[in-house]
Amino acid sequence: FTDLFDQESEFDVGHIRLAREADLVIVAPATADLMAKLAGGHADDLASAVLLATERPVLLAPAMNPRMWAHKATQRNLARLIEDGIAVVGPNAGEMAEASEAGIGRMAEPLEIVAAALPLIAPAAGEGALAGKRVIVTSGPTHEPIDPVRYIANRSSGKQGHAIAAAAAAAGAEVILISGPVHLPDPPGVKVVNVASAQDMLCAVEKALPADAAVFAAAVADWRPAKAQSNKIKKGAGATPKLALTENPDILATVAHDASRRPRLVIGFAAETERIIEHAKAKLARKGCDWILANDVSAESGVMGSDRNTVHLVTARGVESWPQQSKEEVARALVARIGETLAGATR
Repeated sequence: FTDLFDQESEFDVGHIRLAREADLVIVAPATADLMAKLAGGHADDLASAVLLATERPVLLAPAMNPRMWAHKATQRNLARLIEDGIAVVGPNAGEMAEASEAGIGRMAEPLEIVAAALPLIAPAAGEGALAGKRVIVTSGPTHEPIDPVRYIANRSSGKQGHAIAAAAAAAGAEVILISGPVHLPDPPGVKVVNVASAQDMLCAVEKALPADAAVFAAAVADWRPAKAQSNKIKKGAGATPKLALTENPDILATVAHDASRRPRLVIGFAAETERIIEHAKAKLARKGCDWILANDVSAESGVMGSDRNTVHLVTARGVESWPQQSKEEVARALVARIGETLAGATR
């Protein structure tokens, strides 16, 4: 199919047949012009006619010059499309095709598009293992401000937490993803709450309660500066500034010990660099959660920021060491186990 008015393909109204035969319609790249047509309900070429005629999920992967993306008209069209139920992945920040042009407008990478597409063709809500359940997921790092320029952070990419949120949504759950600063697209079908600091994240988690399950995959900073400076700290001659630290709230323990609003299943992560299982078992007992997923995040493991993970599921019943898998596979395995447990199996 290339032309709305092609005599051979249109003898049986081919564009309507095309709109109905697909399980999912992906537009990659989605130009500013096509987004405007779709938002306005135009159907003057094959692509826009198919999009207007389909009842299937639609996923757009926008790609355009950064100024075109930032234009008020494009943002207005984007808001209308999202309101109409259109899923969007990207765009990303980076270099453009034009010389010396950079910014937000690059099309999402193919694997990002695939990750966004899979939940859209999964069983509909009501048919999945987590249908009717509410799940909270935390993801990414936290940033603890030192002054307006500097902050304390860590190397968490948020890939595992985002993958868990996407898998839970694909299983039919209502998912609230509370994310620290990351460079990842929002998973389709997930309510995303963006936060910066550990204190922000705790407030967002408490606001999202109650829930059936909570998965705390975020790498929350243990400490924060006791007092963030309102102005940039200047380097003095021979003087090193003193940075007083104070302990951040323990989000996992706070929720696990909340007698009135504790989810039925509370799951934490233990990112360790040595004695992985030993530290995870101690954390399980100390935090009061149901499960801990422990992994080796030492430099040699290469887990931080990568697409693969090797985890150990630590529970009161023992330890299961899972093989190395993609973070999406880890997420699906974890969500399947959550579904079994919430359905009545033993924790």
